[in-house]
Amino acid sequence: MSKIGDMGAAPRFIFDHAPLRVYWEVTRACDLACGHCRAEARADPDPAELTLAQGLALLDDLTAFAGAGDSLPRLVLTGGDPLKRADLFTLIAAARDRGFKVSLSPSATPLLTPGIIMRFRAAGVEAISLSLDGSTPKRHDAFRGIAGTYDRTLAAARTAELVALPVQINTLVAAETLDDLPEIYERACDVGAARWSLFFLVTVGRGAVLQPVTPRQADAVMRWAGGLRQPRGTPLVTTTEAPQFRRVMRELAHGGRGHAGGVRDGNGILFISHTGDVTPAGFLPTAVGNVTRDDIVALYREDPLFVALRAPDGFGGRCGRCELRWECGGSRARGHAVSGDPLAEDPLCSYIPGA
Repeated sequence: MSKIGDMGAAPRFIFDHAPLRVYWEVTRACDLACGHCRAEARADPDPAELTLAQGLALLDDLTAFAGAGDSLPRLVLTGGDPLKRADLFTLIAAARDRGFKVSLSPSATPLLTPGIIMRFRAAGVEAISLSLDGSTPKRHDAFRGIAGTYDRTLAAARTAELVALPVQINTLVAAETLDDLPEIYERACDVGAARWSLFFLVTVGRGAVLQPVTPRQADAVMRWAGGLRQPRGTPLVTTTEAPQFRRVMRELAHGGRGHAGGVRDGNGILFISHTGDVTPAGFLPTAVGNVTRDDIVALYREDPLFVALRAPDGFGGRCGRCELRWECGGSRARGHAVSGDPLAEDPLCSYIPGA
């Protein structure tokens, strides 16, 4: 349930009854060795990952979010590599049977064949996301740790386009990728991506060894991305862990196109780890409970951390004073990664409230 109120001239968005998106990390197993992996994935599954029976019970529990005017949240199956779960298609079918819209984020490994992509489409998967962090094989494969990943990524995207399965291309924004972003955007256009999501680095997991962009650089990237012409057939540009893109889009007179106001870690977003830990987001790994013993609906609605993440008046520094705190609120994951406090100001933002 989204509540929209007024704080002076600033709209307020609170998703306190149900998330818009639930991310379930179905496994941490993955055959890649990505240098910035949030999950620090390994080749073999964790013996403690949720079993099929536990996963089906989780899907049943998540259906309780529907009601009182709310629809079911979109379910995003992520990892690791979801294809490393032998029961993946059973989980997809079970989710679809319960009424969930399902998206998927597979890894570009030999497991991601044209036949598998066609099975995704036939199973009712509504979209997949693929990562592209370099405009050439040399640049991209250096991030992924495995040769051939670039070519498999582009081939998978083209196959998905052929079977009318929408693709989101995810690209890391860090010092190491900054100069390559325009060329990566061209590759996303070439393969017919529906969305291009810029993932602004949060220094968690293996990403702690990479170099974030500066606030000035982040502003420049967002202004450049927001100014891209987006005629039919080119991807919609969005951001992850950079909700200040909404402010930039306002300034560019685009009205925040493509971004739901207020959606951020813990407010419209819920993350479930491979072992069932419940956190506000994948990049904010502070567990408030576990689905095997706790009521996930109650955790989202009532846990003190989630409640605090939905109350930006209590955010620290500039984020708590900003006129756009309800619509933006900054990256809670980045505030936590830098200071240890998920309510701290987002150090990536250059905006001075009232300026």
